[in-house]
Amino acid sequence: MWQRMWRSWTIDKPAALGDWLWQVFVVEFAAWLDRLTWRRVIALIPVVILVLAYLHRIPIPPELLLIGDLLAYIDIFSMIFLIGLFTRIATVLTAVRQIADHARSLGQRVPIALRRFDIRHRRANDSSRRRRPGRAKADDDDVAVMPGLAWA
Repeated sequence: MWQRMWRSWTIDKPAALGDWLWQVFVVEFAAWLDRLTWRRVIALIPVVILVLAYLHRIPIPPELLLIGDLLAYIDIFSMIFLIGLFTRIATVLTAVRQIADHARSLGQRVPIALRRFDIRHRRANDSSRRRRPGRAKADDDDVAVMPGLAWA
């Protein structure tokens, strides 16, 4: 009986304690670290600030309280920030879409405007003042001058 009790208290119980310590400090701690996210870490920062302030009996400046509140409500502030960002992006996309529509409508109007101006068949500016061949004015009594031709 003494031998069995000696074996239990010297071998079995310390081995069970070692197994329990391994389970708690290694296995379960690793599982907790796997579940730990940045959001949870940030949510713990205000708690740490308050605990340290009360342990050291230091008055907390309002800036730290404000930062603590901001970190505690980071979800709400991030949603407000994202909504503001999305509205700015939507405004920029609307402006870009309007500019693209305006450029497309200008591109569609250019051929019509070029046909209206008819650049290929432009008339001369002095067409009304130019003499037409074959027509002579009634008061034109001048001699027609043709070089190399003799009049009889």
